[in-house]
Amino acid sequence: APDHALAPAAAVPSTSPVARRPSPASCLLPPARRRTYGKITPWWLPFFQPQTTTLSGTPPTLVSSQPAALILDSRPPAQNPRIPSSPLLFFDSVFINILLILILFIFLLLLVFLPKPLACKVHLIEIPAPKHLEVAVMVTPKQPGRQFSLGASAHRRRQMSTMHDQGNHFGPALTTLYCGISAVFADSHTAVVALAIHDTVYLIDFTVKHINLDDATQTGNDAIADYIISTLEDYEHANFSKFIGAGLPMTLKYMSQSLCSRLWLDLDIVPVVLRPDDEHKEKSFWDIKRVDEQADSMARKCIMNFGPSLVPLLQVGWRGVVQTDAGFRVQLNTVQNHKDTCGTPTWDATMFFAKKLRENKIKVAFFSSTPQGGGVALMRHALVRFARLIGVDLTWYVPKPRPGVFRITKNIHNILQGVSHPDQRISAEEKQSIIDWITDNANRYWLSEGGPLRPPEEGGADVVMIDDPQMPGLIPLIKKITPDRPVLYRSHIQIRSDLTAKAGSPQEDIWNFLWSNIQHADMFISHPIPIFVPHTVPKEKVVYFPATTDWLDGLNKPLNRWDTGYYGHIYNTACRNQGMTELEWPARKYIIQVARFDPSKGIPTVIDSYAEFRRLLEEKGETDIPQLVVCGNGSVDDPDASMIYDQTMNQLEKHYPHLVKDCSIMRLDPNDQLLNTVIANAHVVLQLSTREGFEVKVSEALHAGRPVIATRAGGIPLQVKDNVNGFLVEPGDFKAVAGHLLDLFTDYELHKKMSYAAATGVSDEVGTVGNALGWFYLAAKWAEVGVKPGLRGDERWVNDMAREEADKPYTEGENRLPRHFTQKKGVAVVSGKTYGNGET
Repeated sequence: APDHALAPAAAVPSTSPVARRPSPASCLLPPARRRTYGKITPWWLPFFQPQTTTLSGTPPTLVSSQPAALILDSRPPAQNPRIPSSPLLFFDSVFINILLILILFIFLLLLVFLPKPLACKVHLIEIPAPKHLEVAVMVTPKQPGRQFSLGASAHRRRQMSTMHDQGNHFGPALTTLYCGISAVFADSHTAVVALAIHDTVYLIDFTVKHINLDDATQTGNDAIADYIISTLEDYEHANFSKFIGAGLPMTLKYMSQSLCSRLWLDLDIVPVVLRPDDEHKEKSFWDIKRVDEQADSMARKCIMNFGPSLVPLLQVGWRGVVQTDAGFRVQLNTVQNHKDTCGTPTWDATMFFAKKLRENKIKVAFFSSTPQGGGVALMRHALVRFARLIGVDLTWYVPKPRPGVFRITKNIHNILQGVSHPDQRISAEEKQSIIDWITDNANRYWLSEGGPLRPPEEGGADVVMIDDPQMPGLIPLIKKITPDRPVLYRSHIQIRSDLTAKAGSPQEDIWNFLWSNIQHADMFISHPIPIFVPHTVPKEKVVYFPATTDWLDGLNKPLNRWDTGYYGHIYNTACRNQGMTELEWPARKYIIQVARFDPSKGIPTVIDSYAEFRRLLEEKGETDIPQLVVCGNGSVDDPDASMIYDQTMNQLEKHYPHLVKDCSIMRLDPNDQLLNTVIANAHVVLQLSTREGFEVKVSEALHAGRPVIATRAGGIPLQVKDNVNGFLVEPGDFKAVAGHLLDLFTDYELHKKMSYAAATGVSDEVGTVGNALGWFYLAAKWAEVGVKPGLRGDERWVNDMAREEADKPYTEGENRLPRHFTQKKGVAVVSGKTYGNGET
């Protein structure tokens, strides 16, 4: 009612709009039912006003502040002008009270007899987690589960079954999907798990399952992981699909601690662990979402971490920090997984130095030229991933790229290896452009306030590692501001020291340019080949350290038949798109060389060897003719790839046109599992390099159980045991290669014996844990002793020094790379020929 409803009549003139305009409610009543006190009043208004006593024609007087519905006037209705004469009299009192009592009674009955399945229970469940996740409050209604509703059509199943039975290709085309996973505890014995299936656009299907945890608790199994793995595998096979990635919340990682590694190792699904409240915490509705809604959210967020080639996006952050594994959201392995890849002495020694680094809070910084492509980047990704897993403060930095610089650094690489044109040199302007590039990056990102090259007391790194000939310009800049900080230089390439010692040669010129910066480093780390170390490097600074690979990454982990078919189909699709020969495996065997299209990789010898091998097969009347594959990824700092690819195709089409239909020559997009697939299923692997550093691809092929035919170049003889797990030949000797190919394709027992020796004879030194052992030892030891007196190398192996320091020396019978190559003073092997005292 308006405020003036209780005012005196004189306060509302009869000519006012209020007085003239009848109430909409009062218009519904006959005139006799209406009461006016200087204005028209609806009949129901008094029930909601304070109790009053009035006389007709006089203003109302307030007698009580209680609501009219709770105070009864004792006068009869006929004498009470406030209450109309109507049966609605009791609506004001008795009826309202009775109605309220009935409502209250019904409400109490509902509370007592409410069916339990509709109740919502709240439980506090303790799960192992960081402090901010120690207790998770789970609110979930006990609802029935839901199964997947979609499946492949009968026609699709028949078609795929027919293609599989034909067996003339890797596998059928599979639909790529993503999965979101979430889980909550319904009570202390039950977990509710939801899986949401997505394509790149929208939700396709979902399932919700209640899992009893009692049996798993008694047996020690991970019931949540068991259910998720089996469900996703069944869904893939039933729907002819391939899951690329799976998103899950951080809480689920701690509820099921084996889930991430099993997704990666068992199903080749990339697990992306996400924090639902990372952004816009004030807008987060995560806690009020149902478990199936949470799973759908995880799937959508997971998709954003993958690029067009369906691999996790490479991320480089502020100051050039390489954020491995999509900003560390991808979590592939556990500590136990890494422990299983090496022997106990190697693991114990690694943990010994990792503990030292953690206790002393040592910061380690690596600097290299590129975050992707080539063996250096692969090693650094694996090392950063492992260090983060065990709590070591190790960070990897790369410079901002500059157009034209990589062409110059590639020319330097070719000159040092001796594969460039004899007259090719690096001009003074080109040398200065490299110095300017490094100096600009250092001043802008690394030497500025808060940068990793600031003094350690200002938050900078305690020990600095510099990779390869692109980055030595950093060394004098570091020593200028912190002369007492250890700086170690790692050389990853073959340096023709015999040519660097030749006066006036291009190699001498470029080495003098590099050495002017490298000489300020405290240690020179080389591949374990003495001839790779120029004579100007003091022996007390030299140590040997092999290249390594990661047995748990996409390049080396075992792939099941389903995933093998998927990646093989990707390879054949790429071939079809480029008009190249497709692989017919498993109907036909094949020979492979996986390497960058580089002048030093001996690709012309590969083509000649295959042609000679085919001639030998025809002479023997063999009809089971294998194919040839030459493929590899590119590198962002390698501009030679297109030129070498064209040379390879020209050689094949001009000299061996009859073999074109049986050769597959491919440049591939970065995809570790794709390379894994073509290596692991090859009958024989070739590595016919003319110049080489260490070439860890050889160890990767051996680890997969593939016999290797390789040249005596660089560090390859350290990995291949001649006539045991493969064959060694001289660079360019294509006839010897063809003869060994014939033996391995016609002698089943020989192939079987070499395959077993290859798979069981790989040393811990070429794995990620062995790599971490060496770097952790160097960082801890240099941080301990300092630049003065420093740590003497004296041409020893880093792993030997580390194992002895940790009191875990190598024992007889333990697999390790042969040491005799570094024990022969003044003698080394280059391109299969023996050189003594630097003379050719």
